[in-house]
Amino acid sequence: MKIAVVGTGYVGLVSGTCFADSGNDVTCVDIDNEKVERMRQGEVPIYEPGLNRVFDRAIREKRLQFTTNLEEAFKDAEIVFLCLPTPPGADGQADLSFVLGVADELGDLFNKYGEYKVVVNKSTVPVGTADKVREKISSKTDVDFDVVSNPEFLREGAAVEDFMKPERVIVGTRSEKAAEIMTTLYEPFVRSGNPIIVMDERSSELTKYAANSMLATKITFMNEIANVCEKVGADVDNVRRGIGTDSRIGKRFLFAGIGYGGSCFPKDVQAIHHTAGEEGYDFRILGSVMDVNEGQKTSIIPKMKEYYNGDLKGKKVGIWGLSFKPETDDVREAPSLYIAETLANEGVKMKAYDPEAMDTFKAATSEKVIDNMEFMADRDSVLKDIDALIICTEWNEFRRPDLDNFSKHMKAPVIFDGRNLYDLKRAKEAGLTYFSVGRPVVKP
Repeated sequence: MKIAVVGTGYVGLVSGTCFADSGNDVTCVDIDNEKVERMRQGEVPIYEPGLNRVFDRAIREKRLQFTTNLEEAFKDAEIVFLCLPTPPGADGQADLSFVLGVADELGDLFNKYGEYKVVVNKSTVPVGTADKVREKISSKTDVDFDVVSNPEFLREGAAVEDFMKPERVIVGTRSEKAAEIMTTLYEPFVRSGNPIIVMDERSSELTKYAANSMLATKITFMNEIANVCEKVGADVDNVRRGIGTDSRIGKRFLFAGIGYGGSCFPKDVQAIHHTAGEEGYDFRILGSVMDVNEGQKTSIIPKMKEYYNGDLKGKKVGIWGLSFKPETDDVREAPSLYIAETLANEGVKMKAYDPEAMDTFKAATSEKVIDNMEFMADRDSVLKDIDALIICTEWNEFRRPDLDNFSKHMKAPVIFDGRNLYDLKRAKEAGLTYFSVGRPVVKP
């Protein structure tokens, strides 16, 4: 099939590349001239494991093209994917200006070329967006077309695998013709038997929000359990194992830590909460999820203040991990941003290292943080002459250090671990003062 992908952000680039790798002819559109030229030269502008390999092959076999001209991509396409940003506004409502702006342009192009096409909302959008896109295009043309909701369920760090082997594909359309085209497109990806589920557009749009909100709720619930564990002297890891073996609950998304971040969970929880409010419904669970997660991001700070008798000024602190999760350079809503800002305001000097996210962190944080933070070339160089280490991201290289090195390089081996990476017994044997989430404090 001939496919146009409008927008080469995370979702657009992964989707376009994977569609091309499965034998389709894909043209990706972006308004950023410099970015388009870099991609034409074979440069992948985001960090995502495995994407380079698929990207290079699609470019080499001339199935993946890039342009800044929407008409160039549109004219021969059978399917037009909208993979555009929908950032949250101050009130939590998703901003649809990019999506509707392109839909307006598509109306003129339908008039010019006069051929049926399927327009697909791949962006995460509020319920009713397919109707708005349809209305926007219809206001410009009488040419036959369909608008489909096709939400993505890609995990950053495993997006290529998720796209190539999806657990399910959701297609939101009431058009039999559009459903047949979308089913044909996705059949190569579900040969193992996972379903393509066809439903109405509004149910499809809500499915994406419901899935991410449920996962965010599981994470937040375990963080609340962890906070109770700290009060009563229990160990959240034991509780997690105890409830995770219940098939009704499951083992995944039960790890306590310093909150969720990224481009999806915060925005999607906020958006569905706002949508419910617009309809006069108070989605109280998600209100609590957002409140708890906001506090959880900086829950390390009170522990530090208590340990240092309320005074952090003049301390030098190391930070391992800046991305919101491992295997990505994405720092959107990452706890590291909030922790670093709070520490900078407390007069703390910082040293930080992340395998992939240091540049994106620099672009996302404040000048005050930059002025108070030194970015290091590797993990161990962070440790030299610091008063304490904070672990914000569970990158694999942080999981298996020689714990004895902490006492060799640090002024004092004090660790505030936001991801519960180390065994409590081993931490004690290494002489660490070790604070984690929902587990007893270790002291030498």
